[in-house]
Amino acid sequence: MQMIIRTATATTAALLALVVTPVAAAEDTYANYADLAANETEGVDYRREVRTGDTDLVHIAIHGGGIERPTTELADAGAQAGGHGFGTFEGLKPSGNSVLHITSTNFDEPQIRELVAGSTYTVSWHGAAGDTATTYVGGLDTELRDAVRAELRAEGFDAPDTVPDGLAGESPDNIGNLNTRGKGVQLELTRAQRDALVQDGEPTAEFDDYIAAVERAVAGR
Repeated sequence: MQMIIRTATATTAALLALVVTPVAAAEDTYANYADLAANETEGVDYRREVRTGDTDLVHIAIHGGGIERPTTELADAGAQAGGHGFGTFEGLKPSGNSVLHITSTNFDEPQIRELVAGSTYTVSWHGAAGDTATTYVGGLDTELRDAVRAELRAEGFDAPDTVPDGLAGESPDNIGNLNTRGKGVQLELTRAQRDALVQDGEPTAEFDDYIAAVERAVAGR
């Protein structure tokens, strides 16, 4: 049986319709979740959701909503494709959502941390800068990482072997690596790639192809 934890509600369409705001390029405003929660209002500035699944894998988007759009929608679709668990932290501000960004190695929101800690496999969705449609596939789970990269390439998406500094997701403290195996997969989609997957607030055909490629990879784990 699935368990859904929602601490505020918003439709996918409404989330996609919000203005996209860039991720802070320098230091985060808040050092951790407690710091953020003490200064921001849940249900107004941000939202959390956790949903358990029927498998040992979870998809998460810790910079969802207006922080790194549309990573919440991608993680949710990835989870639904295989009956996997799902967790997201979303920025709801009309602008300036970058202040809600907590880097992956410091992200300690308890609901998502618990979800990941109880999983065997983790796929963590992120947005990166870039005007070329590219996905940088990282994380410590090298076997699943390589499988995801191969399936994305087979579907026609650009997924290079080389990952830029800061996007590799290889710190053992990264939220994506805090499952029972101590290793997960991190997907960093450039702005151009994300724009190709969602246009005018609606998923494109490429969105479905992308999710299908990731699901093929994780289904073979």
